[in-house]
Amino acid sequence: MADIIQLLPDHVANQIAAGEVVQRPASVVKELLENAIDAGADMIKLIVKDAGKTLVQVIDNGKGMSSTDARLSFERHATSKIKNAEDLFQLHTKGFRGEALASIAAIAHVELKTKQDADDVGNALVMEGSHVVSQEIVVTPTGTSVSVKNLFFNIPARRNFLKSDTVELRHIIDEFHRVALAHPGISFALYNNGSESFNLPISNYRQRIVNIFGNKTNEKLVPVDEDTEVLKISGFVGKPEFAKKTRGEQFFFVNNRFIKSAYLNHAIASAFDGLLKNGMHARYFLNLTVDPQTIDINIHPTKTEIKFDDEHTLYAILRAAVKHSLGQFNIAPVLDFERDPNLDTPYNYKENPVTTPKVEVDRTFNPFNEAPVTKSEGRSSSGTSFRQAATKQTPSDWESLYVGLESKGNESQHDFAEVEFESEEETLSIFEGDHQVEQSHTTYQLHNKYIVSTIKSGMLIIDQYRAHQRVLYEEFLRNMTTREGVSQQLLFPLQLHFSPQDIAIVNQLKSDLEHTGFVFSNVQEELVEITGVPVGVPESEVSIILEQLISDVENEVPDSNFSATDLLAKSMAKSLAIKTGQSLKKDEQEHLVNKLFACKDPNVSPANRVTFVTMSVDELDKKFI
Repeated sequence: MADIIQLLPDHVANQIAAGEVVQRPASVVKELLENAIDAGADMIKLIVKDAGKTLVQVIDNGKGMSSTDARLSFERHATSKIKNAEDLFQLHTKGFRGEALASIAAIAHVELKTKQDADDVGNALVMEGSHVVSQEIVVTPTGTSVSVKNLFFNIPARRNFLKSDTVELRHIIDEFHRVALAHPGISFALYNNGSESFNLPISNYRQRIVNIFGNKTNEKLVPVDEDTEVLKISGFVGKPEFAKKTRGEQFFFVNNRFIKSAYLNHAIASAFDGLLKNGMHARYFLNLTVDPQTIDINIHPTKTEIKFDDEHTLYAILRAAVKHSLGQFNIAPVLDFERDPNLDTPYNYKENPVTTPKVEVDRTFNPFNEAPVTKSEGRSSSGTSFRQAATKQTPSDWESLYVGLESKGNESQHDFAEVEFESEEETLSIFEGDHQVEQSHTTYQLHNKYIVSTIKSGMLIIDQYRAHQRVLYEEFLRNMTTREGVSQQLLFPLQLHFSPQDIAIVNQLKSDLEHTGFVFSNVQEELVEITGVPVGVPESEVSIILEQLISDVENEVPDSNFSATDLLAKSMAKSLAIKTGQSLKKDEQEHLVNKLFACKDPNVSPANRVTFVTMSVDELDKKFI
């Protein structure tokens, strides 16, 4: 029998490796930015076109490469970062496996220009699908420029799986933020389709955060600083009152490398325990410095997951450090057992001597006799005592109190005869007679989550949250389609602060939001001013609605096939729907049930989840067999 196992060609092996390393344009951005940092650059420029599908270019002023190194850098497992296996546990660089450029070159058109400082001219290398097209000498500045064009040109299936430009650009910006936050000592710039999106000068860590997320972020940060033998922590956490419903601004950096860790995230959530509302997430920007020998980075293709030797110790230190910072800056409640402020002596009485109050008693006082005016009685504001005023009315004067009441009574009777009372408007019920009483007892709320109603064949159980989502979704969709959204004006304009990239999304959705009832008076670089909101939307919920909406648009929930109007209606319905756990009155329950079955599609929620189930009498009977 013939042999069936054979070695794969290099270009096929590179394409397979590219499936792990390069998942989308953001993966290319991450690898190229990290290579530029490893090259010692202090100024890095990122240029993207069509969300990276057409072009991703990274220009740096690092040390550059020789002609031999430029050619060798596109070979698999060719790297300058490690020499032997022991170096994997002493990593101080970003890349180390030597697969990035080889994987990128296998699925894109790559043009590399590089020059070392000591050389007069540089080298240009052009590759298409792992094949070298040309290599020549060119005039280029010191450093390296890598241009990746037409990503996945030879793998159309992978290209078809890419999301829309909005989503892919969001992933690129996320990777840009992660690299820029980890290295405030390097200048970064991002250009998207010819326009400048970010220009981050060299600064300290706090200023780098403010430059990325807006000027209002500065007042929301609480510094965290802890130095132990095991772990060094530096960075900032957000104040509890500025927490968000989304997990956007949460960054862990271990030895200047961005990581994701649900375990360490739980430590932060535990430190904020009791300070955040349900469903809210704290923001944090924390740098963790540990011994490279105590971590293993090479466990995930994107290197965003790290294995720690002693996670429990890190958890305890991180939780204590954040909790200490929150208490130190009077954000968390602090108990002080040494002093009770309620027992402090007021300032005005601190130096006065203590005197015993004197009580004067008139032992000769008789309430049935007319008593002389005492000294204490003479101090009244009218100058006469209460007893004197009481004894002025003698029993013989009681008849004078009723003089003239008879005539006054006739006049008042005559006046009341001409008074007209305004009757209240009666609300007529659809159901006449005793049917209204029966209707009020047809729905019941179960665990503040389900509405149970009786039907002819048995029982109906409705999920109140999903049902209300369906009702609001169709209502918002109708308002935006017919452009008849009703707005209620705010007494004072509502000012909300967002990052520049979030403001861009608000501008995209502004017209659709106005059709639902929002009124925008001003939209600036980091400020949104709202003077009107849709009827029924509380003012306190507006910021939550917009944050959720921006997050849904960035992540394209539920799918790219839906229109922006449909996405907006779904996001607003999800934010404003009656939440699980909210108690409803009888008329509210009935109104929700009637509204649900008046919808075009009452069976499912906007997210295609079941809104109600029915249980027949036969099914109930079987439960008791």
